[in-house]
Amino acid sequence: MLTTINLLDVIAISMKAGEQIMDVYHSDFAVENKEDKSPLTLADKKSHEVIASELKRLFPKMPVLSEEGKHLPYEERKNWEYLWVVDPLDGTKEFVKRNGEFTVNIALVHKGYPVLGVIYAPILDTIYFAKEGAGSFKIKGVEAVNLRNEAELISHSEKLSSRELNQEMAVVASRSHMSPETEAYINKIQGKYGKVTITSAGSSLKLCLVAEGKADVYPRFAPTMEWDTAAGQAIVEQAGGKVVQTESKERLSYNKENLLNPWFIVKKGSLMDE
Repeated sequence: MLTTINLLDVIAISMKAGEQIMDVYHSDFAVENKEDKSPLTLADKKSHEVIASELKRLFPKMPVLSEEGKHLPYEERKNWEYLWVVDPLDGTKEFVKRNGEFTVNIALVHKGYPVLGVIYAPILDTIYFAKEGAGSFKIKGVEAVNLRNEAELISHSEKLSSRELNQEMAVVASRSHMSPETEAYINKIQGKYGKVTITSAGSSLKLCLVAEGKADVYPRFAPTMEWDTAAGQAIVEQAGGKVVQTESKERLSYNKENLLNPWFIVKKGSLMDE
């Protein structure tokens, strides 16, 4: 099934959603609050509509689990072998702040684990993407528009590696969610590796920084949902990194009964368990 999916199709969907987001970004948009107090804008809704309709058109047999879509009961979801896990606008807080650190996240999950991921950052005009067996890559959106096939896409993209540690340990943390537990973990890293540089970033760009080697570790001791991480996990893992639960040390998994992620750590492949 994975071999029949063209990354260019998924990238095109993410960019189409990005156009909808940018139309709202450049307007005087309103901000609502969902039941969990997280922000919601017209951009979230319009991006979801584009992604859901395009995925259904191209892949009619594959269900879609989107942050802004209808969430079916686990009894209906549990037997899905493949599904799309989508965050139409990851980093809505960053979108509202207009700092550019928001993304479109689209992942394909197979038997609980992501095997394909696309993350598009409209303001940065940058696409991160990965496919199991092919690796992880980065390309400017403007460069991807006229490419004709997946092989051409890969040959024109920068291959990502998340294996070797930087000379000075680099930690990336959430711009909007720095918890006491995260600070304690950073202190622990500092005690083991010496001087640590800390970078703040919004949305799934934190996982992308680990995937491309700019950060060595991203600890997340604050709430996230499956759609926040699925695409990023695919990109990190195909670059040679890891996304592991803090308690069990197992890979983060998807389409669970509870769609809330446990605490996790994203790290380069050569970083030992802490």
